[in-house]
Amino acid sequence: MTVTGFSSSGTSPAPGPVQRVLVVDDSPLQLRILSAMLGRWGIEVHCVESAEAALALCPTLAPDMVLSDWMMPGMDGLEFCRRFRALPRDAYGYFILLTSKSEKGEVVRGLDAGADDFLTKPVNADELRARINAGARVLSMQRELSDKNRVISDTLAKLQAVYDAIDNDLKQARRIQEALVPNRSAVFGTSRVSLLLKPCGHVGGDLVGMFSPEPGALGAYSIDVSGHGITSALVTARVADYLSARFPDQNLALDRTARPGQSLRPPEEVAALLNERLSGDTGVAEYLTMLYFRADLSSGRVDMVQAGHPPPLLLRADGSAEFVGDGGLPIGLVDEARYDRQSLQLGSGDRLLLYTDGFSEAVMKDGAMLDEVGLLRLVRETAQDGCGTEFLDDLFWRLTLAMDAETGLQDDVSATLLEFDVL
Repeated sequence: MTVTGFSSSGTSPAPGPVQRVLVVDDSPLQLRILSAMLGRWGIEVHCVESAEAALALCPTLAPDMVLSDWMMPGMDGLEFCRRFRALPRDAYGYFILLTSKSEKGEVVRGLDAGADDFLTKPVNADELRARINAGARVLSMQRELSDKNRVISDTLAKLQAVYDAIDNDLKQARRIQEALVPNRSAVFGTSRVSLLLKPCGHVGGDLVGMFSPEPGALGAYSIDVSGHGITSALVTARVADYLSARFPDQNLALDRTARPGQSLRPPEEVAALLNERLSGDTGVAEYLTMLYFRADLSSGRVDMVQAGHPPPLLLRADGSAEFVGDGGLPIGLVDEARYDRQSLQLGSGDRLLLYTDGFSEAVMKDGAMLDEVGLLRLVRETAQDGCGTEFLDDLFWRLTLAMDAETGLQDDVSATLLEFDVL
């Protein structure tokens, strides 16, 4: 077949999505009739006499619409439609089959091949215009959708770039927060302190720590800043400076003017000083709960303050256990708040577990919270011969097994474990 060398167009392209139409028919007369009709409506028309020629022209022409005869020598219109649909295109091309076939089975075959519409030969001008307008509406909606998808794709790409930048910043923030707890375990004479810190996101609002300004004296704490995430993490970074083991000059718990053996301030004074710092900072709206204790490792006496924090769990060497503490106000919530000291006596082999409500308020598979009873059960299930970080890691592992998998970790989880006279 030969490709006809003529095309027809009006004085200006037709407005709207149908500006370029490819007409395919082995009848030169039919081509001229259709070209004349379309040209009067301001449409750019390209005519060819075979499906093979049309298929070769489509990649460069990219017609908005194709009018193709069904019955042609060589490749028929049905096969041409299938191959047209297989061509890579940036936009949708509307395909109308010209046919004298009207049987339902033939129409189904045309639709299955990818045809959008049908015109019965001989073609009526009004019907052709109506089919062109119907196709224009489809193309208009498709292009509008493509434009919106392009905007969405561009926006998503920009959001992904922003997310990647934030994600990288959060990963760095996590490394910085992990540096606030450089050592997970430390031995003090015959006693040991171990730490667990598991944020529910990149960073969290829990903080644990310990320091020993002199032999036999130990300070340790468990802190939970309200909320979690970046804001809470910033507060924990500030509080870490107030209770720093590496920079004793900044540590509120240390009295550098006291005589040896009395360098650790009473816990209630530490809580009051920390409350004063946080309450006095107008830029900080968050508050925190805290369990802080100082321990005399030579006698086993522990003085502590419970500032709105969950009660610590005392695990005796004989297997008995109890939650201790009388509560108290959170830090940074009330100006000039007063805090009470509470004391307990540890014996050889006793353990004191400080934890945040990420443990006790974790949602279990039955939808209920773990609570204190559940925590004690998990502690008893944890390997009794486990110690230090091994004990804490096993406890956290058991917590994750008991939790609702869909809910997952909804809050930061942390713990501080003092094992007295166990070495």
